[in-house]
Amino acid sequence: MSEKKSLGKVFYNGIIPENPTFRLVLGTCPTLAVTTSALNGLGMGAAATFVLVCSNIAISLLRKFIPDQVRIPAFIVVICTFVTMVQLLMQAFVPSLYESLGIFIPLIVVNCIILARAEAFASKNAPLASAADGLGMGVGFTLALTLMGSIRELIGSGSVFGLSVLGESYEPMILIVLASGGFLTFGLLLGVFNLIVKKIEKKKALKEVQAA
Repeated sequence: MSEKKSLGKVFYNGIIPENPTFRLVLGTCPTLAVTTSALNGLGMGAAATFVLVCSNIAISLLRKFIPDQVRIPAFIVVICTFVTMVQLLMQAFVPSLYESLGIFIPLIVVNCIILARAEAFASKNAPLASAADGLGMGVGFTLALTLMGSIRELIGSGSVFGLSVLGESYEPMILIVLASGGFLTFGLLLGVFNLIVKKIEKKKALKEVQAA
């Protein structure tokens, strides 16, 4: 039971306490670039999650065999292998999404989130815990990108996932799907998310004090 709780805590850690987008502020480049629509955000998040989980497991399994002097190049080779797999799968099965995401799919290789989790967690922990960490971080990243994409698509075109929400009479705010709109949306969501997390932490600390 304690192991399950521990794995659950590792998974949850990537969604809220250490959300890679809104708490650690990692992977900002793809976050701002691909979130012009909800589908793009979901697609990029899913691709990154696959690479995170698979590379974390592989690096954890190989951690005792990789010399410290070449660990970063070795991690990049492992990550690159799974990114190539994702790239080929997306190109074969979802070509429209692949074309929409463009260069940001191969650039997952140098995504700070993936390399950071390989160095900080997978290289020091067992495969199961590393998989939970990769999945949690991936889900947190996906939720953040999808939320940003949904907001920008809704305001910028009046739709979400390509489905009209605000009707034909709505006049789109084109600014929100431009680069400046990406920074504005990201900044506002960053502030709101951190405000919510602080309130959760205060309530948790208050409960601990009362319990003591």
